[in-house]
Amino acid sequence: MARNRKLGRPTDQRLAMLKALTTDVILRGKIVTTETRAKEVKAIVDSIVSLAVKEKDNFEMVDAKVITAKLDAKGNKETVKATSKNGKEYLKVVKEEKTVSRQKDMPSRLNARKKIMKMVNKVKDEDGKNVDLPGKLFNEIAPKYTNNIGGYTRIVKVGPRKGDNAPMAILELL
Repeated sequence: MARNRKLGRPTDQRLAMLKALTTDVILRGKIVTTETRAKEVKAIVDSIVSLAVKEKDNFEMVDAKVITAKLDAKGNKETVKATSKNGKEYLKVVKEEKTVSRQKDMPSRLNARKKIMKMVNKVKDEDGKNVDLPGKLFNEIAPKYTNNIGGYTRIVKVGPRKGDNAPMAILELL
């Protein structure tokens, strides 16, 4: 007997479809799909959320020195004139050094982050910036489920789809 459903697709297409559905559940909180797809994605999402719950507080705060370009009032980089060894003048960007406190993942949390990234797609928001899905899992979703030992998602049957009569369901995070 097979370990999981084939869903009528070749392996590469099936894995890509499950990865896309998993990403949508984490990003939006719920999706509408067929019942069999929802059951497959439910197992994946539950494993990802349980991994995030387990590793959510496994980091340390460190101070890091960051060197950045100094910005003027308009947000442009400040420059000064400098002279090279052969006597030519050029514009040099003024740098400033800051100490910033940031999170440093412990090795097991880093491993969990990499496992999560294997199971979801990279996503951009409407501004074109990358969305940090593991960060969203660790910082927003996992704190809600600290007292739960499973059952992070729910499948609600909706009824047959118009056209092919496929049984539809809503998969949502609780």
